Amino acid sequence: MELRTVLSIAGKPGLFKLVAQNKGGVVVESLLDGKRTSISASANVSSLGDIAIYTYEEEVPLRDVFKAMAVVTEGKEAITHKSSKNDLEDFFGEVLPKFDQERVYASDIKKIVQWFNILAKNDLLGILEETEEEA
Repeated sequence: MELRTVLSIAGKPGLFKLVAQNKGGVVVESLLDGKRTSISASANVSSLGDIAIYTYEEEVPLRDVFKAMAVVTEGKEAITHKSSKNDLEDFFGEVLPKFDQERVYASDIKKIVQWFNILAKNDLLGILEETEEEA
């Protein structure tokens, strides 16, 4: 599995693994409960491999943010996404010190922390290493 095959679907909790594509949409498997679902092509689906976080200098790919989080947490789960806004921002500031505080909202940080914890819980942090094909 690769980071680009891990999906976030608007309106659905958690993360999903891409199983198959067809002309009507995609078939995904939840990383929370393992259930498979068909998602229509009109749904708002985002690949984690396509997401980047604003900093004051550049946009940092989510893969790099997750790698930094893995270093800070020593490969374990991070603080809970239900932590206070200040705790989440302090943690994220430790992970990505120059994140743009005007364009990266607390809700974004909450999602990123939740996604990281789902990957850590499912032993999927290994997908953060780039393959030659992705590089």
